[in-house]
Amino acid sequence: MATLYTQAESNIHKTWFYLTGFLIFIIVLGWLISYLAGSYIILWVAVAYSVLMSFFSYWYSDKIVLAINKAEPIKKENNLELYRLVENLCITAGLPLPKIYIIREDQPNAFATGRDPKHAAVVVTQGLLGRLERNELEGVIAHELSHIGNRDILLSTIIVVLVGVVVIITDLFFRISFYGGFGGRNNREGGQMRIILLAVSLLLAVLAPLLAALIKLAISRKREFLADASGALLTRYPEGLARALEKISQDPHSLKVANNSIAHLYIASPFRGRQSKSWLNKLFMTHPPIEERIRALRGMKI
Repeated sequence: MATLYTQAESNIHKTWFYLTGFLIFIIVLGWLISYLAGSYIILWVAVAYSVLMSFFSYWYSDKIVLAINKAEPIKKENNLELYRLVENLCITAGLPLPKIYIIREDQPNAFATGRDPKHAAVVVTQGLLGRLERNELEGVIAHELSHIGNRDILLSTIIVVLVGVVVIITDLFFRISFYGGFGGRNNREGGQMRIILLAVSLLLAVLAPLLAALIKLAISRKREFLADASGALLTRYPEGLARALEKISQDPHSLKVANNSIAHLYIASPFRGRQSKSWLNKLFMTHPPIEERIRALRGMKI
């Protein structure tokens, strides 16, 4: 059975795996475009770009995520009760105090981000603070601190940046190919090269979003179950988080800042009334069903 420590080590390995995979993907794509276009300058540009974006996603992905979600920092004097709650849980968990942010929206939800426990942030919505009782809010914060402790946050956050970059690059490749941006190595080969480029770029344009969904699936579902269990062990009160999840899932408000690229970061899916119940949609859900999580929490023996 996975523990907090084995999961943390596993997530660190996965982080470097995805960063390395991103580097290789961009370099291979750059080589392919360079070969077909007859200009290896594109390959050097792809190498430089992939290295730069990997560095950027490691150091700044959390700031990008906070900006996308329009999260605002909370000052201690503005919400002393929340700060004390987070401080007490951090002492119990042996974690440094993360920065605390708020999203000014009515849907109750939360997530954590950052590259490591020393550079972490916990984000809550205004609706979460308004709707949950103290022991329920404590359960949610403990869940997010568990994500920080087992290094889920870096893995989840860099995926937002890297997947977005891959989709943008493949879309740009398709547009350049479609409008004849590459003419081939000479006039005779120009038409043939353009057909090959169009075929390759169309394939990438179709596969990139699917790859993005599969990557998010690979990192999201198990981490939620583990963070639920770790959070419940931290508070010694699984019922608090179970009741919080019930309230979060039943709330009808939509989260305006949410989109598919960041939905997997939240404690529960931020979409309300926009989720299809088809088997295909369930296959690509980034979160396990709330009912299963609540059942698992209420089945815990503490």
